[in-house]
Amino acid sequence: MSDQESSTSASQTEGEVDGEMDEEMESEGQRNGPVPSLSNFSSSLRAVIRIKQKYQAMKKRRQELAVGLGGAGTLTGAPLRTSPKIFTFDGDPLATYSTHSTLSSAAPQRKKRRRRKRVMFPNRGRRRAPPKQEQSRAKYCLYLLFAIVFIQVYNAIENLDDHVLRYDLEGLEKTLRREVFGQQGAVEGLLSHLKDYLSTYVHNKPLVVSVHGPSGVGKSHLGRLLAGHFRSVVGETLVLQYYVLHHCPQEADALQCARDLSAVISEMVERAEEEEKIPLFIFDEAEHMHDEILDALQQLMATKQSNEYLNAIYLFLSNLGHAHITKHMLHNSSSISTASGRHSNLVKELTPILRNTLEKLHSLWTEADLLPLGLLEKGHVMECFLDEMTREGFYPDHTNIERLAGEITYYPEVGGHEYSQTGCKQVVAKVNLL
Repeated sequence: MSDQESSTSASQTEGEVDGEMDEEMESEGQRNGPVPSLSNFSSSLRAVIRIKQKYQAMKKRRQELAVGLGGAGTLTGAPLRTSPKIFTFDGDPLATYSTHSTLSSAAPQRKKRRRRKRVMFPNRGRRRAPPKQEQSRAKYCLYLLFAIVFIQVYNAIENLDDHVLRYDLEGLEKTLRREVFGQQGAVEGLLSHLKDYLSTYVHNKPLVVSVHGPSGVGKSHLGRLLAGHFRSVVGETLVLQYYVLHHCPQEADALQCARDLSAVISEMVERAEEEEKIPLFIFDEAEHMHDEILDALQQLMATKQSNEYLNAIYLFLSNLGHAHITKHMLHNSSSISTASGRHSNLVKELTPILRNTLEKLHSLWTEADLLPLGLLEKGHVMECFLDEMTREGFYPDHTNIERLAGEITYYPEVGGHEYSQTGCKQVVAKVNLL
């Protein structure tokens, strides 16, 4: 059936329904007899009641018509039914089944839910194998890198130890503690500078140490001990002891002396670079050095020089600033009892004063590490006599040593300490008179 035909039939059906409703209302009026008088009601109320009755009849008729049109498979003229017919064994089974299937097809169908598959686990007796995680091969490369870095660091530490052992600083420490009297604090400071510098071979500047102190406190003796030790470990050609009053006594020859000294130092540092060693340059009586020599040394110690000039040790021995050291020792010895405390206080308080004094003389001491030596007490002088007499083969008589030590000039006693004015400078001369 086409759309036009269906619309035509629907309109005809609605017209027939309206006509039948009017006929039924008239027939019902005839059956019931005469209609009661409605004179008591208003005309509007009568219209509302009539419209309501007509609407209810129309609604009921349309519902029955819609149920009849929904069963398209039924025969034409079959009685309309408003409820589905349940299948029973009474009557025609085919007609009953067809009516039930027709009505059930018109009802909306529910979507069937898809059942999830059950997860099957193995028996309890069997163990489930854990999932295998793929390991990256880069992890082994990382382990190898860690091993290489560890070996490199370990070798570097071993090389540092080997480099320090080459100079035998432990033997040098024993020698200085045994041979140098009354300067244990200064000895510890000097060894600390040497250990820090000699732990590596490549440096960004040379080590410059300036030792200061009054006459007879052991400056020249300290330089001789250092020179002898370094000659035994690095060789005779890499150690220079320079005495200004001996190598350059005339001031007129200062410029030529500076040139000769520069040539000697250049030759030594080049030889040391070939042998991978650090040379030692000792300048005793530095207070007599001329400005031309100091200028030449400052140029050699400049950081702009090549590497071979930076790998060197310069030791200056002088009595510059001895007045400040003597004054400090005499005024502060009573407040500090231990020798190490006296030396630490001496370094702490005198370093700024000495640096200010030395910088006025020459700019060479600007970058130098200052190391002051204190005055020697009477007990230290007696140790000097004992050591010298043993060297000369004399019997170390304690009474004789006290007598010789008493002939030395001392400062007035301060805080229980009796300091020598000349230190151990006259010890050798008095032992030679025995």
